[in-house]
Amino acid sequence: MAKKKKYYVVWVGAKPGVYQTWGECKANITAFPGAKYKSFPTHQAAIQAFKDSPFNHIGKTAKPPKPNFAKEGIIKNSLAVDASSLGNPGIMEYRGVRTDSQIEIFRKGPYKDGNNNIGEFLALVHGLALLKKQGLHKMPIYSDSRTAMSWVRNKKVKSNLVRTPNNAIIFELVERALTWLKTNTYENPILKWDTKGWGEIPADFGRK
Repeated sequence: MAKKKKYYVVWVGAKPGVYQTWGECKANITAFPGAKYKSFPTHQAAIQAFKDSPFNHIGKTAKPPKPNFAKEGIIKNSLAVDASSLGNPGIMEYRGVRTDSQIEIFRKGPYKDGNNNIGEFLALVHGLALLKKQGLHKMPIYSDSRTAMSWVRNKKVKSNLVRTPNNAIIFELVERALTWLKTNTYENPILKWDTKGWGEIPADFGRK
């Protein structure tokens, strides 16, 4: 199946505008502090969004629907985590939300020259550390990344991400996360989110 065409809006970047490829968008946001951008499914939607404030679009559209808890049997009282990376490597960020309400509990990034697996791993560890600090020792955490779950379980990150001056902070965060895992215990169940059966995880950024 052919990949759907996307159009990219850069509100804040080297050259704000509407672009037809990710490469053009990336060239205008990489190494630009506070860059604001988003993809849209049609050219007309992108043009209209460009005329508007980015804050009316970033994190507002393409929000995943709330799961049907009664039907699917999802644990309502839980935390869901996810990451987004526009490119590999690319601009990466991660966050955690309450599964039932989708209220955002934490968000970190954006970080340059990251990738999705690293973001998913950092989101899981951040969630574990936060729940432990809050005394929520039994609250489950959902992730849709088997890779990140494996890294947390084995306390070891196996990534091909190349270290650059732009992503030094990401590598520092990974080291901190690994140190936390090796020096702390946790009881929170880490559960695999069933994307096929339930739809996108509630913490999804809506950028696919």
